[in-house]
Amino acid sequence: MASTSTVRLTDLLTAVSLAVDLGLGQPAGHVARSAVVAARLNDRLDHPDDRRTVFDVAMLGWPRRLGKKAAVMLDAGRSAQESLRSHCQVTAQVAERLGMSEQVIAALTQIFARWDGKGLPAELAGDDIAQAVRTWQIADVVEVHHRRGEDAVHAVCTQRRGTQFDPSLVDLVLADVDGLFDGLDPNSGWDEVLRRERGVGPPLGDADLVRCLEAVGDWIDLKSAWFSGHSRGVAELAGAAAPIAGLDPDDTGLVIRAALVSDVGRSGVSNTIWDKTDPLSATEMERVRMHSYLTERSLGRVDGLAPIARVAAMAHERLDGSGYHRGLTGAAIGLPGRVLAAADAYHTKLQPRPHRPAFTPTEAAAHLQAEADAGRLDAAAVAATLAAAGHAAPPVRAPAGLTAREVEVLALIAGGSTNRQVARHLGISPKTVGHHVEHIYTKTGVSTRAAATLFAMEHRLIR
Repeated sequence: MASTSTVRLTDLLTAVSLAVDLGLGQPAGHVARSAVVAARLNDRLDHPDDRRTVFDVAMLGWPRRLGKKAAVMLDAGRSAQESLRSHCQVTAQVAERLGMSEQVIAALTQIFARWDGKGLPAELAGDDIAQAVRTWQIADVVEVHHRRGEDAVHAVCTQRRGTQFDPSLVDLVLADVDGLFDGLDPNSGWDEVLRRERGVGPPLGDADLVRCLEAVGDWIDLKSAWFSGHSRGVAELAGAAAPIAGLDPDDTGLVIRAALVSDVGRSGVSNTIWDKTDPLSATEMERVRMHSYLTERSLGRVDGLAPIARVAAMAHERLDGSGYHRGLTGAAIGLPGRVLAAADAYHTKLQPRPHRPAFTPTEAAAHLQAEADAGRLDAAAVAATLAAAGHAAPPVRAPAGLTAREVEVLALIAGGSTNRQVARHLGISPKTVGHHVEHIYTKTGVSTRAAATLFAMEHRLIR
């Protein structure tokens, strides 16, 4: 089958960078602005690096943005420094999985190096540090200070000249601060800016896109040990459940892609919340609910990723409106979103959390079925998820306590049949049909056929 992806690697890097900005408390666009400044600074060198190398180092060098905390850790004990080395290794691994060049991968192992040799790797100093790293390091810091004006840029560059920063790069920055930031206003459309500055590049093939999304999902799951393997596990389960639920291959692929990045917004919520063993406060719970919004926001701002963002944001929605972040109900949640929500809910229960142990598969299945019975998760999506997870198919349970016969009657009247027509179709009397209709109204909380029809559509009772 021909590739259907329109997503470029630049698009994906931009989306990840927006999520990183949120997680590090920076304004949206900080990473992208730093990448552009680094590339422009690189262009001013007598012997510039390949522009894409500089961009890719800047877009993936996020661990360096630990600021003062990183500086403290460099002066701390072995365990703290091992944590920084781990950051470098993980970032380099992600770059490799994203198909970055060997030059980029090698440079990302040096992101904690300093010009004066007081960083990591130990004693790596001066011109021995990759030029792309030296260029990006100063661009990253300068971007933050530039928000306070050119004087702030001069102050930080002068202070760190010859210690953290390459003196020759400091001189180039101070020679043309305005030129480095020309046109980089806070409201820039960063996908377009980066395409123009870095180069467009071809769309990723379908297989390559999934591979890259897997890399991003695995990276996000490193946010906390409690989430290890969650994104990939949900994607595998949702991908198996989707065709059982009736989704075609294109929508099945969409569900898989959305599942892999459905928790990108976790980077915008502190680990003090994710790792908390005590009950969350109302404020903390609101932060948790925000991570779904941040996922949609960071992915949805980038061309080509908007369809994935819309489904990814439905991972925590519930049919009765009790989910988040939009509080969608019924028909507003499409079948791809319903399948993702069911797969996410099941897989989450299989993993331990700070406040509870992991559920057994049987316990997780019972929980999922209870959610369907209560009208929070879609019954068909739950049945497909449980089948994909290897559970025997449970008896079909209709919403609102409807009996199997009442479901049949509801489906027929929703299709426009009169009571007499329903009676003939089912071989029962019109009076009996009338009793069934009254029971349907009572159980579903409606009083008209139009409202009953809407209920039937919302709960996928019309086949």
